Amino acid sequence: MFSYYGALSTEVYDFTKPVGYSIDGDIEYYHERLKGTRGKILEAGVGSGRFFIPLLEKGFIVDGIDYSPEMLDSCRKRCRERGLNPKLYEGNLSSFSLESKYEAIVIPTGSFCLIESTKEAKDALKCFYNHLMPGGRVIVDLEFPSNWRTGEITTSTFSLSKEEGISLENKSIEINWVDQYTLSYLKYEKWRKGKLVDTELQKFAMRWYGIEEFKLILESVGFSDITCSADYTYKKQPSKDSQLITFEAVRK
Repeated sequence: MFSYYGALSTEVYDFTKPVGYSIDGDIEYYHERLKGTRGKILEAGVGSGRFFIPLLEKGFIVDGIDYSPEMLDSCRKRCRERGLNPKLYEGNLSSFSLESKYEAIVIPTGSFCLIESTKEAKDALKCFYNHLMPGGRVIVDLEFPSNWRTGEITTSTFSLSKEEGISLENKSIEINWVDQYTLSYLKYEKWRKGKLVDTELQKFAMRWYGIEEFKLILESVGFSDITCSADYTYKKQPSKDSQLITFEAVRK
């Protein structure tokens, strides 16, 4: 019934988040934190390359992995347009197996929160750990549902050309305080000359974690030297639920 970052979702993402579009300074922050990295980096949840391609253009050696073939197709196209030919893998973040070992694995801007179950999230962190070199780092962003309103419906429109556009309806279905997730339904409709030509329905769940809870999860996987930072300021202590939180942790 539901798609997962399908063709219409990818079109909207590419339209609203072009290559190099920095979300609250994430690209600049990660470039600074990765400075001096000589080995390979893996971006988990690479999407269509908004964050990934600037890393490549900065001279980092970066691979990417994502669950969505449509997003990966867009990323490959964007890379080809820039003369880049990186390794991109299709796979589930909770169960992937790659040949390479990485000096850093990054998953910026809340993408980790899209992993729906706690078990799958722990399995993903175990995969990250197993794909890091000893001393390698994972850097992951988390966010809280601070602006959530159950029942809220918003509609956005995106004019792709004179003849084509996409409308997006976002319906906030549920916040589950016990299991710590929110659930929305996203309905994408593509229009051409006033006629509906395609529709896509996406189930959009976001899971959140307490700060101490996530530290304990990282420790249970085997990570050490865990730091927590707010608002893309290294080691700034979180103080509000509206802040984006960045964890760094090291494989022993």
